[in-house]
Amino acid sequence: MFKKTAIVLGLMLVAVTSYAQGGWFWQNPLPQGDALYGVSFVNANTGWAVGDGAKILNTTDGGSTWNTQSFGTSEELYRVYFADANNGWAVGDYGAILHTTDGGSSWNAQTSGTSEWLYDVCFVDVDTGWIAGDNGIMLYTTDGGGNWNSQTPGTAEGLEAVHFIDADTGWAVGANGTILYTVDGGDNWNPQTSGTQRRLKDVCFVDSKTGWAAGLRDTVLYTTDGGSNWGFQTCATNEWLVALHFTDADTGWIAGNDGAIAHTTDGGANWITQTSETSNSLCDIHFTDARNGWAVGLSGTMVYTADGGANWIARSSGITRSLNDVHFINADTGWAAGSATILHTTNGGDNWNPQDHGFDFNFYSIHFADANTGWVAGQSGLILHTTDGGDNWDPQTPGTGDHLYDICFTDANDGWAAGWDGTILHTTNGGTNWNPQTSETSDHLQGIYFSDADTGWAVGGPGTILKTTDGGANWDALSSGTSEYLYGLYFVNSKTGWVVGQNVTILKTTDGGSSWNPQSSVGSALLVDIYFTDADTGWAVGTNGTILHTTDGGDNWLSQSSGTVNNFESVHFTDANNGWAVGVGGTILHTTTGGVTAVEEEGGEFVSLPESFSLAQNFPNPFNPQTTIRYALSKGSRITLKIYNLLGQQIRTLVNGFQPLGTHSIAWDGKGKSGEPLASGVYFYKLTVERNDIRVSETKKMVLLK
Repeated sequence: MFKKTAIVLGLMLVAVTSYAQGGWFWQNPLPQGDALYGVSFVNANTGWAVGDGAKILNTTDGGSTWNTQSFGTSEELYRVYFADANNGWAVGDYGAILHTTDGGSSWNAQTSGTSEWLYDVCFVDVDTGWIAGDNGIMLYTTDGGGNWNSQTPGTAEGLEAVHFIDADTGWAVGANGTILYTVDGGDNWNPQTSGTQRRLKDVCFVDSKTGWAAGLRDTVLYTTDGGSNWGFQTCATNEWLVALHFTDADTGWIAGNDGAIAHTTDGGANWITQTSETSNSLCDIHFTDARNGWAVGLSGTMVYTADGGANWIARSSGITRSLNDVHFINADTGWAAGSATILHTTNGGDNWNPQDHGFDFNFYSIHFADANTGWVAGQSGLILHTTDGGDNWDPQTPGTGDHLYDICFTDANDGWAAGWDGTILHTTNGGTNWNPQTSETSDHLQGIYFSDADTGWAVGGPGTILKTTDGGANWDALSSGTSEYLYGLYFVNSKTGWVVGQNVTILKTTDGGSSWNPQSSVGSALLVDIYFTDADTGWAVGTNGTILHTTDGGDNWLSQSSGTVNNFESVHFTDANNGWAVGVGGTILHTTTGGVTAVEEEGGEFVSLPESFSLAQNFPNPFNPQTTIRYALSKGSRITLKIYNLLGQQIRTLVNGFQPLGTHSIAWDGKGKSGEPLASGVYFYKLTVERNDIRVSETKKMVLLK
């Protein structure tokens, strides 16, 4: 028997993409769609970008291709800085500091000593650096981050950016127009008068005298005397400005909301807008010289210029408007709909092409009866219909102005739509005529589903479930047993179905809805959609990149790694292997393995990695004095649950031994192995599950706040 290679998400954070196959992968946007907040390049070829989900991307060809590293946490990384091609730092939520000495092949957590959000990092060499953060946090190191020490900037305002030109001279900017200045490496910080109360988001100096600061509502400040006096410049983008970069006293760029980029060649006396080729908000901009630059932003946006911004070229691709629903009629042919957008694929999503429809409306639901006949429903009662696969979309007359959140057909003629204020509409002729039905509720209805022409259900909030057995002529309220808002439903026949909603609510019925039984899962996500390929195999999706999977009809739900923290809105499968999940920012993920990942054996073969466990975020978090950790096992397994500090030192073992299948929970009292109270700060808990010669682990972060 070959020894299996384990995937371990430990405190040494190493990319595992070279080992994993299958699972969920991005189809849109590409290379990925999580927000990117920071970018740093050391030359025209080599750079890094960071963002949501502790994501770090690396390129060695100027951004033509990017390697994605995702470390299984939901925290955000806001900025990244590399002192050279090997030594870099990334900072983010809850005092997170990551450090690499090998160009990002591996990242180690450093101890910040704070649980505040950290927004910016700056180094003047591989040893000497500063980090700025929320509530006036300023950290300083002289050994590359081996030790971070607090400085006293004299403010409690959030500090958004820090910039040093040498080991002594630096500036920091932040909320309420805050500008701070030091000439002794931060031992003493002195306030400067900015002349504004607007939040300042970035600062850049080219020497000890000449610098700029940028902020909200088109704010650009300029100084030629080291900040003793700050004046205003006119940028004329009319956007919030969040990042700027200068390569010399004349040449600079500024970036902000809605894809705004402006350029100056005279120190900011004149700012000229440039065409960035994106309408997504940009969060950071970096140039290595007067010609080569990059900007990153929301929905994974990346743009590049090789001519100082005269031309910006997209390094990311795809639609970034939010998608609310997805529907496939086979493994190749499908559609997705969302914010004024209808997309179509004929090759399983390898290519998604927009379809013209002529409406600037939000579409909430899409349904096709066959390859030609389909409908979308959406904002203000809009229903569009196609008979040619979406080449042409024509409006129908539903007779309502209420938002329609879901649409369902049992064939090309019989269909229903549901939405605002208990609205239910019915057609028997493909939508030529839509007639209202009486739902007997004013609750907003989020989902509707029919298993045949007579039997259907509608769900909404709070806890609303309706049923009909006569095609909707009469709708009866069912007892759901919950007051949570319900958003999605699916039935495999007239008896067996599931409903999902707020606070990871999953309800199941085996008698057509006469009784509903809650099913156990982990986490706290809002679940918005559910789909089953048979009575056993199903998926549910929701906020923060949540994908849950069951192979036993929901007796056990386990989380799958989606690789994103974007909110999902819909999921659809054509069989037990081929599925798609869509959501905000144009997110489209696809799996050909049912979401299961494969692990490489030593002999080069790939074996299926069992969905052996699901680890929830501890609650409460931050916590004091106690928190609870929950996890679920699909089968009896040997497990360990251990606590680590930011240095990677094990400080407590909570569980070590065999445990049966099911959901488990354990409390941690914030104490070490000898019962000693631990200091406030960031800690990690790591669950390792071992079964059938395969060991898998997951690590999550928590904050002890006294």
